[in-house]
Parts: sequence; C-alpha cells; structure tokens
Amino acid sequence: MYIPPHFQEQREEVLLGLIAKNPLSAIVWQSPDGTVADHIPLSFKKSELGNGYLIGHVARNNPLWQHAANQEVLVIFQGANAYISPNWYATKQETGKVVPTWNYVAVHVYGKIRAIEDANWIFQQISTLTSLHEQSQTKPWKVTDAPSDYIDRMISAIVGIEIEITNIIGKSKMSQNQVTHNQQSVGTALNNLGSEMAKSVADLVLGKSEHI
Repeated sequence: MYIPPHFQEQREEVLLGLIAKNPLSAIVWQSPDGTVADHIPLSFKKSELGNGYLIGHVARNNPLWQHAANQEVLVIFQGANAYISPNWYATKQETGKVVPTWNYVAVHVYGKIRAIEDANWIFQQISTLTSLHEQSQTKPWKVTDAPSDYIDRMISAIVGIEIEITNIIGKSKMSQNQVTHNQQSVGTALNNLGSEMAKSVADLVLGKSEHI
C-alpha cells in the first residue's frame, strides 16, 4: 500500500482499534489457480512474544485453510471512508484549483496462516467472537444457548485459522494535505450529509477523533 508520510498511521492502539471496530477482513492469498481474497471476520489476540495473532474460522469446504497453510497472507481491514467533492473546499472560490478525492482509512496486516482443527479451540473462538458482537443485544445470545449436538455438528463444518502477525501498517487519508480552512469546510459538508459514515470521516478530518 502506497503511504505518503503525512497519511501514515503507526500507533498500535489506533491500528488495533480499527481492526476491533471493523472486523470483517479480506484475506488475500495464493491458490493453485491464482490470487484469491476471502472475506472473514477476525479478531486480534495478544501474544507474549511477537506482534500477536488474528484469529477466526472458515467453512471446511473453503480451500483457504488447506492451500494457504504456512503462506504469508495479506489481511485488509477498512474503516470510515467518503467521497470528497471539490465544491466543499473553501479555496474553490479563491483559486478554483481543486479536484475530487476519496478520504479513507485502512490497515494492512501481513502474517503466516495456519489451520486449527481442534474442536475445543474452535468452540472458544466462536464463543469469544459471539460474546463480543452480541454485547449490544438486550439478551445476548451465547453458543451454549443452542443444543450441544447441533453446535458439535456446526463446529465439525468449520476450521479455525490463526495468522501470526509479522507486520502491520496503517493509512489514514483525512485531508491532512489541505489547509486548515479547507479541512474545516470539508468537515462541515460531511456532517451536513447526515450519515454515520460521513460523520465518522468528518470527526477524523476535524481532529475530533483519533480512532480510525
């Protein structure tokens, strides 16, 4: 990923925060037939040594877990993004020297992937993932709410994956290359759109949020 210095994001807590907030990843790997991207929700797991792991699971019928084993894969996470109209720049009226662009944030993770078929490991992984994403429910669903024999059958149909992180890089392109009054006018225009995504981008452009 091309990252100009003014768009570079290196703070670990910010990068991991984006992963936690936007867990649906694209895992890019090499199959016997060429490059493949699989969209898989992943979560970060700390390790005593190294950079930690990304963990998740895939369908047993998905060839990723067999063909990508021990490959270095690229995992892409994307956060808030929005089209930026030239009409929003304050300097449009002054010089007319403006063009459209797209503001976005992204994290790229590189690592070695391995498959895990241990049923207990998979049970813990899906339990943790479910608990995390059920938090907003009035009565959160738990894996143990379903009949155990049914869960056993479901677990037999999936395979765990663990990606040992070797490198992580981030890019936050949020109008840092614009003068202050352009940033302010862009932020105002985004807020006026009214959508949650546009507001998230506005907060980043205006410096109201560091959590990409």
